[in-house]
Amino acid sequence: MVGTNEQPSEGLEEVLDYLKNARAFDFTGYKRGTLARRIEKRMETIDCESYEDYVDYLQVHPEEFEPLFNTILINLTSFFRDGDTWNAINDTIIPQLVARDDEQIRVWSAGCATGQEAFSAVMLLTEALGIDEAKERVKVYATDVDNEALEQARRAVYTSRELESIPEDLRAKYFDARPNGGGAFTNDLRRLVIFGRHDLLQDAPIPRVQMLMCRNTLMYFNADVQRRLVQRLQFSLVNGGFLVLGKAEMLLGHGDSFQPVDLKQRIFCKHSEPTMSTRLLTLASRPDTPYEHSVTPLSDIAFEHAPSSDVLIDAAGNLLAANAAARKRFSISPHSLGRPFQDLELSYRPVELRSSIDQARLHRRQIELESVAHRLGPDDTRFLDVRVTPLEIENSDVGVLLSFTDVTNHRRVTEELEETHRELETAYEELQSSNEELETTNEELQSTIEELETTNEELQSTNEELETMNEELSSTNEELQTINDELRDRTGDLNQVNAYMESMLTSLGASVIVLDSDLQVRVWNGLSFEMWGLRAEEVEGRGFFGLDIGFPVEVLGAAVRSCLAGECPENPITSEATNRRGQRITCRVRLSQLMGGGGAIEGIIVLIEDEATRV
Repeated sequence: MVGTNEQPSEGLEEVLDYLKNARAFDFTGYKRGTLARRIEKRMETIDCESYEDYVDYLQVHPEEFEPLFNTILINLTSFFRDGDTWNAINDTIIPQLVARDDEQIRVWSAGCATGQEAFSAVMLLTEALGIDEAKERVKVYATDVDNEALEQARRAVYTSRELESIPEDLRAKYFDARPNGGGAFTNDLRRLVIFGRHDLLQDAPIPRVQMLMCRNTLMYFNADVQRRLVQRLQFSLVNGGFLVLGKAEMLLGHGDSFQPVDLKQRIFCKHSEPTMSTRLLTLASRPDTPYEHSVTPLSDIAFEHAPSSDVLIDAAGNLLAANAAARKRFSISPHSLGRPFQDLELSYRPVELRSSIDQARLHRRQIELESVAHRLGPDDTRFLDVRVTPLEIENSDVGVLLSFTDVTNHRRVTEELEETHRELETAYEELQSSNEELETTNEELQSTIEELETTNEELQSTNEELETMNEELSSTNEELQTINDELRDRTGDLNQVNAYMESMLTSLGASVIVLDSDLQVRVWNGLSFEMWGLRAEEVEGRGFFGLDIGFPVEVLGAAVRSCLAGECPENPITSEATNRRGQRITCRVRLSQLMGGGGAIEGIIVLIEDEATRV
């Protein structure tokens, strides 16, 4: 079997690509170690030796997709799972949601599996609001990528074992008992939950959510995908909304967007104020003030003393002006003013600007070049952000403004901060990865335990069926014993009858031979042995006219066939014969019909008497 490691093999990637193309399930963002372990579990079940063989198997057996997805998507959940977390939700989040009078409470359970988490939230909110107000204000969206789990969640029917984690008072209040011992979530409140298929990576997030539960879902994805997912979850939440994660999950790189409410239980609150990064992005994206062709003295002063290095080029491509910062930075002399910009060193150093100027004027939009290296000496390199802004008056091209902003210090600080942040994130990711692996292994173990319990129940049921079958076989054996006793008695009776019959046939003093309709010997009495020398077991079942005895049986052929046809000769037939002792004897033969129960002729009775022995 293929080994599992953190480096994805080409075979595993081939399986993932096939799942994406064939069934639109994109698992490429999942952790490769977990994926390999789950897929190889299915491969072991169906005896596939390699990933390539498994892709071939999926192509031939499309029914394999369902058990594969059920294996990858571990639908391990329960009512009020991790009780401390639910206690924190009930004590911290629910009162704040309820306190917002007349405002609809929107809850999103992402990765809801078979729905226990969503119904747990409904029960807590209903306890806080009352049933009537909960029907008016509460709306719970429960989503998952597993259609089979969603179908089970929509039925809202659970076994007695699944209901054990619910307090007895809530179970009696919110579940209707079923004959098999399980229960169904009450119909009135079931309508508060909307179940739907949703892919967190591909589908648009649900907006305006006040509490978002995404527990033990992020841990299956790699770090990059986790960051993207958290951004999507942040978009879903309203300002002041709550995010609940699993115990093995953390918000890495999003500390400026969320503040912890209960870090131990992984409950976070979305910031309502704009962050510093948001402010910087807003400032960086504001449009530049258009350059006016009629320059006033005040604007000349502002241009000259601007902190950025600004260069102005007219519509003909000549250098029109350069402020003090630009002249100092790029050593622009007064003689350069009025010269074609393309002839100046600035046009190609520190970066090629002529093509950017042409693009800005052609497309009438600002061109930005970030972190351009400007080497001033062997050990002195500055980094500049360059902005090329086309200038227009009444849709007429009047020139281009070049702005150079020194971002060296900001770049260095940013790099140092990013490096420190990367080291910190790496440490956190390693810790989180270990924690997630442990959590995943724990869930797999719990899933295996449940499977073993189910198997044990099935074995117990099979044992009971075998015990029942054993009792039935014992009863049948007794019946067969009774039948056997009856047959033994009847066999004894039959043997006695046969003995009587043999005694009677022997007492006739003649050789008695009974033939069936096929003229085969069925009865051969003892006197027949005395006369002809053949025992009964030697002749019974053989054709009468094929017997080699001292009597010429062929002389009886016509008479026997006539008798079978219903016309037996009235007079006996006399013939010479030789007995077993070699003596010549004269025999008298009588033929009679052997009649069956329905009056049909079933054979012939042949009596052969020795004339010398007749009285």
